[in-house]
Amino acid sequence: MLHTIDHELLRTFVAIVDHGGFTRAAQAVNRTQSAVSMQIKRLEEDVIQRPLFERQGRQMHLTSEGTTLLGYARRILALQGEALNMLREPDMVGRVRIGVPDDFVMRFLPGILKSFSQTWPLVDVEVQCAPSSELLGRQQGSLDLSIVTREVGQEIGTILRREETVWVVAESHPVHRQSPLPLALFEEPCFCRRHACNALTRAGRQYRIAYSSPSLATLQAVVGAGLAVSALMKSLVTPGMRTLDESDGLPPLPDGSIVLLRSPEATSPAVDGLAQHIVEGFRA
Repeated sequence: MLHTIDHELLRTFVAIVDHGGFTRAAQAVNRTQSAVSMQIKRLEEDVIQRPLFERQGRQMHLTSEGTTLLGYARRILALQGEALNMLREPDMVGRVRIGVPDDFVMRFLPGILKSFSQTWPLVDVEVQCAPSSELLGRQQGSLDLSIVTREVGQEIGTILRREETVWVVAESHPVHRQSPLPLALFEEPCFCRRHACNALTRAGRQYRIAYSSPSLATLQAVVGAGLAVSALMKSLVTPGMRTLDESDGLPPLPDGSIVLLRSPEATSPAVDGLAQHIVEGFRA
């Protein structure tokens, strides 16, 4: 007789891998830790008849059989979700157009889109990357959702999070000691650029805008090469950079807000779903 695998066992198995252990997985699947342990014992002994995990000290790692099962489990669960969505909710298909600055593409978007695709596997997502100022102009008609940065007190839409704006420099290059101070900033209009220049002027610190770009990757590369100092939201600071403060001779900067805008015409359930995943992704 051909054995079948209960999808709840697979869901618990995947949750253990994704959440890094039995305790967090139990919270994710809304079961007790002992119930999760019993499910895995049943999966290992009665179904697969092979160990799926092995302990190394306090850490748990997949066995080779566990690694093989993980790939199949993800595919089975995704296919099941797709079938149910198609049969129960035919409107869970379509396309959502989202605009986002490249500042947040690598930092936030992968996790958001992965989570969204698990719930809405048949919805196509069109991503347009552009600075916040451009996305504000595209909001009417060409985009359903936009993630943009705004000054505190001037937010419109849903506030996703507020963050410090910080000065950053390469860890091994004290370029902030130069005078005039070389800066690498986003192109106008950008409130981070404006606040940085205004703060330096008020502090009596001479500066020059040595590099200007609409691309976060460009600014990060310039800073990482030790060529200039930049002003970025704190979540955009990458390894190899260090933040600067008044002890380094640089004035404090105002916080900034990340907000979610929605077109009035965007009323589909798919847009609702992606908007909720964006809110959860940024607030996690």
